[in-house]
Amino acid sequence: MIRQKQTWISLASAFLILLFTYAALSKLLDYQRFSGQIESSLLLKYWAGVLAWMIPGIELCVVVLLIVPSWRRIGFVFSALLLLMFTIYIAMMLISFDTLPCSCGGVFERMSWTQHLAFNIVFTLIAVAGIFGMSRKKILSR
Repeated sequence: MIRQKQTWISLASAFLILLFTYAALSKLLDYQRFSGQIESSLLLKYWAGVLAWMIPGIELCVVVLLIVPSWRRIGFVFSALLLLMFTIYIAMMLISFDTLPCSCGGVFERMSWTQHLAFNIVFTLIAVAGIFGMSRKKILSR
């Protein structure tokens, strides 16, 4: 049972590490495009300059938190919060606007906004499961 729990936690953190690493690097490698897409968003355009650096920076910080075993629980918490914010943003865009600029990079650009919403919900649930999968006793003993 404990081994299965550890396997689940390792798998959940690996999925989130891959997700955030890929997302951050695709944004940074095509920074001009990412920045321009944020500027075209009616909800984000006023903060585009800050967000274009802040979002990939936060994503990479979350990766570090998930990699270090003693920081992993807080990494799951920040993963869940970040994914929840992205999910709320996507839902707001779907509800409020007819024209939807995509500020995603790489393979995420090929997803529809509805697919992206479902994808984010699944990964948010993975992060939440990671939070609850890690016992406090284990975290404090490290």
